[in-house]
Order: sequence, then structure tokens, then C-alpha cells
Amino acid sequence: MNLLAISDLDRARVDALVERAIMLKGRLERGIAHRPLMGKVLGLIFEKPSTRTRVSFESAMYQLGGNTVFLSSSTSQMGRGEPVKDTARVISGYVDGVVIRTFGHSIIEEFAGYSTVPVINGLTDLHHPCQVLADVMTIVEKKGTYSGLKVAWIGDGNNMANSWIEAAALLGFELVLACPKGYWPDRGVLEWAEARGGRIRITEDVEDAAAGADVLNTDVWASMGQEEEREKRLEAFKGYRIDSDILALADRDAIVMHCLPAHRGEEITDEVIEGGHSAVWEQAENRLHIQKAVLEWLLGCVEGA
Repeated sequence: MNLLAISDLDRARVDALVERAIMLKGRLERGIAHRPLMGKVLGLIFEKPSTRTRVSFESAMYQLGGNTVFLSSSTSQMGRGEPVKDTARVISGYVDGVVIRTFGHSIIEEFAGYSTVPVINGLTDLHHPCQVLADVMTIVEKKGTYSGLKVAWIGDGNNMANSWIEAAALLGFELVLACPKGYWPDRGVLEWAEARGGRIRITEDVEDAAAGADVLNTDVWASMGQEEEREKRLEAFKGYRIDSDILALADRDAIVMHCLPAHRGEEITDEVIEGGHSAVWEQAENRLHIQKAVLEWLLGCVEGA
């Protein structure tokens, strides 16, 4: 079993992972040691820079009693052109699971096809499932449930938007995405969600998306690998920003989320990200806890609660 996209899961599995992550978070806060992964090793293969993904996975494995081996494109043979399938067959003979953070989604799919151990998507250009699982966990903590909520995504139809679309289709909450023309989410992901009756709508109207929303969510306008498009994107995304005026359109108890890093003053204002509606810092911390739940599940070490 692998976790390459939210669509690899079902609602029962998402609920189980969120419930387990909240329980593990409580154990950590109470100082209760929990080390079911003693002797296990997690390989981290990163072709993109990382702060939260790397630190959260390394900390998760350490706190669960395991260890990690980190490989970047500059320190591995993949960076010198070794075929993905060769690396997959070799590395999976050394470790108990692999996290990959890379560009094209086909790379992680090929790796998983040749790996003999579970593969986890730490981010590709198409999907970011671990982040969205942590986001769903944050919503459950803050709101008690995701059922019946309206989630607004404002900005780029990127990998985060794609994973949110899959989550909405699986879990049944309403999702409205405000994206400028030409920057909409992946068509294949939308078709997958539509076939499953997802309550998903795309608009170019930010106010429409934000109106009455229980959750306001955004990301940077130019992701890694899109730096050369930055000036074009700054022009295209004018007005696609969560500021105090957009926040005022949402539900009075709305929470604001951002997967970070944030370009303050562009997709979100300093006032909002530091304000009383912000759940950004809990959202970031929850990467640690949801990844513990994912690692327990995929490495076959879940104990009785």
C-alpha cells in the first residue's frame, strides 16, 4: 500500500488517520513515550527543497522509535541520471518505507511501481496528500467535524488545490475554488471528483468563494519550479488574496489556513495570518502528528489505542 494521492484512500481511512493523529498528539503533549517503529528506517528522497515535510517526517520517525536516511538529488545517483526504477529496487531493499518529494507525479508513480516497501508522496507537482490530511485534522480539531462545512480555496489551482478536490469528493464537504482563468486545477482530478459526486465548484470570483465559508485556504502564487513565471503570476493573481475584507465575508467563526511558506502581502496579509482566525501554526504542527499516523499504518505497526 502506498500514499501517492488522497484518492488512494477512502473516507473510513481518512477518518481513522485523523482520529489516530489526534490521539498521538495528545500522548505527546502528556509526555507519553510511544515507539512502535523501533528498528524501522524511513528513506527520504527529496528533489525539491523542504522545511516542514523533512523536519516533520524525521521528527515523527524519531519519536516513534525509528530512524531516517536522507537523500537529495545532489547527493544521490538519481541526480546523476540513474533510472528511477533502479533506485527504487535498490533503496527499497535497505529501508522499510520511502518518502519522495519531487516534480513530476509520474516519477513517484514509477518509483512506487518498482518499490517493495510503501511509498509516501511528500509533494509532487500534482498532489500534496500529507499536507491536506494535516489540514483536515486541523479542521476537525477546530470545528469538531468537516461535515456540512464550506471550504474556500483562493488562488492557484496547484497541487494543494488538487488534493483538496480529492478530499472534498471523498469526505463530502463543499469546496469552492476561486482561481484566475488559466490557473485552474488539473482536469483529470476534477473529472475524478465529479464522477464521485463531489460538491465542488470553480469560480473566478473571490467574494463568491469566501461568502459564508467556514474555512479560507490559500497558497503561494508561484510554487517551486515556477519562479520564471513570477511576474506573470503576480499580475494574474491580483485580487486573489485573503485580507480582512475577504475574511469579513466568511462565517464569523471561520478559520484561515495556509500550508506555508507564505508570501505575506501577496496571497495573504500579515494581519490575517497573525490574526485571531488563523489556524496556520496548528496546521503546520499537525504535519508531525498526521505523519505519525500514516507511518504507523503503512509500516504495519498500529497498536491498540
